[in-house]
Amino acid sequence: MRAKDAARLSTIRLLLAAIKQREVDERIELDDAAVLGVIEKMIKQRRESIVQFEKGARQDLAAVEKAEVQVLSAYLPAQMVDAEIQKQIDSVISETGASSAKDMGKVMAALKARLAGKADMGKVSALVKTKLAG
Repeated sequence: MRAKDAARLSTIRLLLAAIKQREVDERIELDDAAVLGVIEKMIKQRRESIVQFEKGARQDLAAVEKAEVQVLSAYLPAQMVDAEIQKQIDSVISETGASSAKDMGKVMAALKARLAGKADMGKVSALVKTKLAG
């Protein structure tokens, strides 16, 4: 507020409102993992909006959404690098005994618990799919 950074302030207010809304709707107090889930959901929504705005040649609106993604990303833990993600995938596949694409659900369930907030789950899903298909 003191820095007069209106865009950042607006984004933080949206985040706080989303957290409060979820707490009121579910009548619970969100823990850290649930707050990370809210942040991830908001980032995903903005990324989808960016794609739509760019298709519609609305670079001004896409720029606003990109700025919001940057602000929200600052509140997520550091993202894992691909090598670390592959290591986790290999570990879970060996633990669960997964051998084909039919086993993808149980592999992803285990990975989601381990990698929540630390990696883009869409990217993880694609890596698991190629690993199980090959």
